[in-house]
This record gives sequence, structure tokens and C-alpha cells, in this order.
Amino acid sequence: MARIRTIKPEAFVSESMAAVSLTARWTFLGLLTQADDVGRHRDHPAIIAGRLWALDPDHTPLRVEEDLQQLAAEGMVCRYTGCDGRAYLHIVNWAKHQKIDRPSASRLPRCPVHQAKQRCGECKSDCARSAQPAAESSAYHPGAAERSESALSLGIGDASNCQRELTEDSLNSPRALLNGDIGRKPTHATADKPALSARTQATSRDEQATEGATDVRSAESSPNTHQGLDEPSASGSRTLDPGSVPTGRTAPPPDTVSARTLIGEYIASCPCRPPERFLGHLGREINLLLGEGIEPAHLRAALDRLRAKGLNPSTLASVVNEVMNADPAGARRSGAYQPWSNPSDAAAYEGAL
Repeated sequence: MARIRTIKPEAFVSESMAAVSLTARWTFLGLLTQADDVGRHRDHPAIIAGRLWALDPDHTPLRVEEDLQQLAAEGMVCRYTGCDGRAYLHIVNWAKHQKIDRPSASRLPRCPVHQAKQRCGECKSDCARSAQPAAESSAYHPGAAERSESALSLGIGDASNCQRELTEDSLNSPRALLNGDIGRKPTHATADKPALSARTQATSRDEQATEGATDVRSAESSPNTHQGLDEPSASGSRTLDPGSVPTGRTAPPPDTVSARTLIGEYIASCPCRPPERFLGHLGREINLLLGEGIEPAHLRAALDRLRAKGLNPSTLASVVNEVMNADPAGARRSGAYQPWSNPSDAAAYEGAL
């Protein structure tokens, strides 16, 4: 993944940069953006050409290989073979010119010459297979992977390297199947002397158990472990969400009536479905009244009157007010209306003239 890197002004007056061609300089600056946070990258001219020279088809992978050879000759990059048998490179003065805050751990194998004390991204720990001569790792060798596998299969080395000799079981491992070691028999060097005796196997198992217990104790005592929420987190990219407490408003109660519910009841009570424009207007009016805290029972009664009288949705507020503030049935005057009439008693007309 490409990253933002810094370029110092001294790069344009550097004698090492001046000793290589212009295309090699551009390839070097492009590798700064493509390398990981430790400065490592795949040593594959076709991949580098596709990422850095995608819009320049004339600069083929063959020319990229020439650029890499110039950079390696000037000591600007180091080309080596990783413990997985693939070719890699890294920027030699990476730590001197790139200051990265919270760098991510590399996933690529380390350089056995310049990065012998660093973590191997392939082995996830101290790499036991990266002990290569400096001359072999500083230059690019097309057949380095095959030579590395053949050297491992021969089991060359003293008794300290007996654990790395290929046996019948190790040839059937997933890594051996991927590397094409299916059916390969142990050589005479392995057959002449036993790879591991019973005592050696027991000793190696005890050492592995001791190392595993030490790793567990160191992991428990490390301040960067994630066993508690108050402990600091480890450095690296934040591509995964570690989890958080959900925030936001609480869920509405189950008996809450929405405008959609009332509109559905209104449509169900109509012989034919009203027009969408009418329903949209009615829904907006219902939302406003629900926002004011009007009881759903009053809205249902008002909607029944609105449907029976065929009123406009704009009058819904008036109908709701009529429903809420109507006079009680007992407060109304009983009897029919009686107009004024003249008194039937003649005494009512008596008086002084």
C-alpha cells in the first residue's frame, strides 16, 4: 500500500543520487512511497514497473532491473533473498531519513545483513533461516531461491543446525508442498548421520517448552498487551476496529405510534386508496401533531372525521382541536330550541301608562 514519505532537500545534491541515471533516481523515490514502514519491498521488476511506471510503457521491467542494479551498486538499496526463498529489497538508509510515528510491523522477511537484529515478518520472530553471506544478499541472483532450497535439503552445517535438516515429516509440511518438494527424498548427508536422536528430540522439546513459557510470561508482563481497557495500545496501523460502546439515542418504546401506522390505518378504512400527494400531505401534518405530543387516540378520532367529511389535510389540526376541546355530553342543554313568544298571562301587560 502506498504511503506518504518525506524527501530531504539534500537528496538533490547527493553524490549517490548523481551517480545513477535519472530513471534510477525516479525509481528510488518511488520505492520510498511503496516500501513498508521498515523500508522493505518485493524485488520484482515487473511489480515495481507496474506501480511506478504504469503511465510510461517504454520503461519496461528490463529497464527497471537496470535501475535496481545501479541503486544496489551505489549502496542505496540492498537486494536479498528472504527466508521464504523470494527476492526482496530494502532502503539501506531508511531509518536515517524516514521518521515514522507509530510504524506498522513489516510482513516481509528481513535482510540478513543490515536487519539481522530486527523482526522477521515471515517468521514473526527471530528468523533462524536468514543467515546468509553478505555477498550473496547484496546482489540479485535469479536462482537464489532454488539454491537456498537445495542447501537446506542437503543439511549442510554442524550439529547446531541439525534441527533445520529436512526429514520425511518436514518434506510433507505445507511450506514444502508449496515450494515443490513433494516426493523429494533425504540426501545421503541426512541418511549417514541421524538427524535427531531420541535424547536430542527430548532436549529440543524441553527447550521449546521453556521458550514458550518465557514468551507467555513476557506477554503477560508487557505493558502493550490488550488484557485491560486502561492499558496502552500497541503501535501500528489502525485498520481494524478494536470495538467500542454503542452510542446514540435509546430505542423508542414498543407502543409508540408513528405517522406511518396512522396513515396505514387511514388507508385501510378508505374504500379506495387516496392519491399519493394527499397521503404525503396528510403524513406531514400527522408528524407535526405527533411532535407536539398529541395523543394517538385524538388523532385517530380526527382522522375518522376527516375521512367522513372529506376535508383537506390542512384542516387536520382544527379537527384535532375540535376532538380534544369538544363539550362533554352532560354539559349540553337538554330539549329543543324554543324561540321567544309573547307571554300568555294578561297580567304581564299591566302597568302604568
